[in-house]
Amino acid sequence: MTIDATSPTHKAAILAEALPYIQRFHGSTIVIKYGGNAMIDPQLKAGFARDVVLLKLIGLNLVIVHGGGPQIGELLEKMKIESAFVQGMRITDERVMTVVEMVLGELNQEIVGLIHKHGGRAVGLTGQDGKLIRAHKMVLKSKDDGNALDIGLVGEIDKIEPELIDILISRNFVPVVAPIGMGNDGEAYNINADLVAGKLAERLKAEKLIMMTNTTGVLDKNGNLVTGLTARQIDDMFADGTIHGGMLPKIGSALDAVKGGVKSAHIIDGRVPHALLLELLTDTGVGTKISSTATPPSHIY
Repeated sequence: MTIDATSPTHKAAILAEALPYIQRFHGSTIVIKYGGNAMIDPQLKAGFARDVVLLKLIGLNLVIVHGGGPQIGELLEKMKIESAFVQGMRITDERVMTVVEMVLGELNQEIVGLIHKHGGRAVGLTGQDGKLIRAHKMVLKSKDDGNALDIGLVGEIDKIEPELIDILISRNFVPVVAPIGMGNDGEAYNINADLVAGKLAERLKAEKLIMMTNTTGVLDKNGNLVTGLTARQIDDMFADGTIHGGMLPKIGSALDAVKGGVKSAHIIDGRVPHALLLELLTDTGVGTKISSTATPPSHIY
């Protein structure tokens, strides 16, 4: 029998397919790195907010960590402030840091507002609130000569204190975290949002870490999507250069999270409408799953 895609029968089949996943993940903590086109396109932004509200209503504990790279870059260009990247990290002097704080603050409140608009409850935070993220100045080493590279007010995470996050989750709020950390001297540091999401997932003992990107997932050397990978296979892809450039911090933090106890990490395409629902509540998903060991034969993951 042919089923029309918009028929009630088809819609019922979709809901039935979602049931075991709802049962499996009810009460679990899911950390979502929100970025890329999903944060720019108005329809994708609204869809993301609706999906977050739906997932919260069916019993998932969601924590959102957002970036803002494109928006920061756009404002820096308008202000004629030069910006550059080293090993995937934005060089951040005091002027750049001022722009980073301004843009991330606006984006944070926009995300919170969209969640509220669609019936949810969210609270915006930075890593400075409640001493959530303690950090120190990051120093990179040159790949050419091993010398230290000063990239300014870019932070490396020392410690995450999740007490405030735990309180918000217990009261049915969705925490929305901007990736700004605080040093021992009170200095604000710009921290890569992928790194924050990964470390927060570890600290919260999350069921899943989901990273929304502008790619279909992890690609092999031929540019083909790899839907499932183990931590060891990811290590091999780092070693042979398959994973490089801006994907290094993203997949590196996903790998560290899995090695640190997060059950699985997912790199998904945020350009796909309702990518979160597709990855969490359907048999096929829309990206790459990274786990510590080979995926078990059961489709419930």
